[in-house]
Amino acid sequence: MQAMVLHKIGEPLILVKRRIPEPSTGEILIRIEACAVCRTDLHVIDGDLTAARLPLVPGHEIVGTVIDVGQGVDPIRKEQRVGVPWLGHTCGRCAYCQRGDENLCDEPVFTGYTRDGGFATHVVADANFSIELDSHADPVSLAPLLCAGLIGWRSLKKTGKAEKIGLYGFGAAAHIITQICTWQDREVYAFTRPGDTPAQVFAKSLGAAWAGGSDERPPVELDAAIIFAPIGDIVPTALRAVRKGGRVVCGGIHMSEIPAMPYATIWGERELVSVANLTREDARDFFTITGKAGVKTTTSCYSLQAVNLALADLRFGRLTGAAVILPHGNRQNS
Repeated sequence: MQAMVLHKIGEPLILVKRRIPEPSTGEILIRIEACAVCRTDLHVIDGDLTAARLPLVPGHEIVGTVIDVGQGVDPIRKEQRVGVPWLGHTCGRCAYCQRGDENLCDEPVFTGYTRDGGFATHVVADANFSIELDSHADPVSLAPLLCAGLIGWRSLKKTGKAEKIGLYGFGAAAHIITQICTWQDREVYAFTRPGDTPAQVFAKSLGAAWAGGSDERPPVELDAAIIFAPIGDIVPTALRAVRKGGRVVCGGIHMSEIPAMPYATIWGERELVSVANLTREDARDFFTITGKAGVKTTTSCYSLQAVNLALADLRFGRLTGAAVILPHGNRQNS
């Protein structure tokens, strides 16, 4: 097998050849069809997340086919198409797992962070945390749903019944969630990097009621806002944009420091909450919704050897939608 490996924090990934791993008890071996690129991958590579197990194969939005199973796994799973998300395993014993909050597990395993992920031709994953997917769907279109979609969905659920929703940072997650909001008859107000006209046009094409820079005030008071951009300075801006009793949801796993702000910015029973990881229940709900809502992902495809280019394009805002790695070949963008 081939894999793009992170050997040292802050350095480019290196292509290596390895033996195809064998699945242990409770595991499956997957031939990877596609793996989307997430901003969390940048946080891992840059060392913003400090627990990475090196050397490491990043990537946690995996779509592939099961080609072997370990002991304890039903052989019927062979040839299934599955998705492997960020949350790769939980202990099942801690208080959080016991009460159904597995996303807050005290001893979690994360795909592409504390175990090898999807920037490779093959990967081993926990069978219980691998999501069965439609075998007839396009794997490239599915891949961004495994994190951008799932975290976006969990963030959206945190907004409750909000009708007017601001999305700060219009990347992979926001372009998926905009489509769901539109299907649900909610109004989306999209905030991009100041001056990013193409992203604003893209947001409107997906149904956003308004699009502008993150330095602009929306034309209406928002019921809620979701921050996908990892920029702490946006937090007080978003709080000022929501009405009294509104909620701001931080949807990323990492964010730069939130600046000091006057109490008046959050006063009026405005709320600031974060989203941590995801649950398998989130995945079951989300993939039901995407079908009903007719969600379509916009993607740019890269070969396995071009992972570093895909990461750079994400880092510098050169993408529309999501980057997707194709370990066994390339194709045209879609």
